[in-house]
Amino acid sequence: MILAPAFASPGEMSTLLRGQGYAVLGPPAVRELTGCTMPDLQALAPSWDDLPPDAWLKDGGHYRRRRHSCFIVTGNEITQSPHRAHWQPVEYNALHGGMQRWFEPMAPAIVRAPAWQALLRAVAQVSSTLKGERPWYAEAHQFRIDTEGGIGRPTPEGAHRDGVDLVAVFLVSREGIKGGETRVFEAAGPAGQRFTLTEPWSALLLDDERVIHETTPIQPVGGPGHRDTLVLTFRAGGFQGG
Repeated sequence: MILAPAFASPGEMSTLLRGQGYAVLGPPAVRELTGCTMPDLQALAPSWDDLPPDAWLKDGGHYRRRRHSCFIVTGNEITQSPHRAHWQPVEYNALHGGMQRWFEPMAPAIVRAPAWQALLRAVAQVSSTLKGERPWYAEAHQFRIDTEGGIGRPTPEGAHRDGVDLVAVFLVSREGIKGGETRVFEAAGPAGQRFTLTEPWSALLLDDERVIHETTPIQPVGGPGHRDTLVLTFRAGGFQGG
């Protein structure tokens, strides 16, 4: 059985983030938050068909493709940073922490797209509302998890924090799969929730200091399938790893 999330409106989002550490937005709320139309957002989706394989998976799998780019968002100003490795400490990622992982950058046409710029500005504003206005060091990850090998793991590291201030997970596409349930838990308590994102351009926003999260493995329904997501992390003071 698929458990649907309890969607929030943009007006409820900040209260929920402060109260429980997370909020889930449906596609209409994402459109309202970003000022984008659904065709604007869907125009980004074809770029997920051109993601290179992730060569750094330590579990021996071949189910993940990704691109990664970094940005600094100051108010409405967005600056793309020189391409850099993705790095996390082992305290936050026991499987892949402590590694300088280099991924291909996002395609320039996507970075220039107005919808992409609107997504970054909108989530940066959420971060400022929650944590106080400041420059935000944003890392963007385009992920495709596929089931060509029989099973795909969206979070092979298990339940985790990312070591940032705010995390936004946008579901871009979900095709021919079962599983992929999202689970959010208090970082310092027993409470937790589980649900499955199924609608393109629905989103999960997380106060990374207060909650941990994971997504369960996916399996094919019929032929091979996939789950595409955009993960944005926002951190004050600089990128992880200096």
